[in-house]
Amino acid sequence: MLFRKDMDPRCAYCRRGQQISDREAACVKRGIVPLESSCRAFQYDPLKRVPPRPAALETARLKPEDFSL
Repeated sequence: MLFRKDMDPRCAYCRRGQQISDREAACVKRGIVPLESSCRAFQYDPLKRVPPRPAALETARLKPEDFSL
């Protein structure tokens, strides 16, 4: 998921931009822009992408029978 080819372009993880706040990025091409915006000069930088948190395990629904063979 981190290295997909059909990545939705966003300034938040573009090589040309640098995040300056929780809502804005400084872009080399367009200046200060929202993190959700993008342009034709988008170049994906996988190191800037923060993957979603994994789902939490719901232990309340588990029973001892679930762990026996």
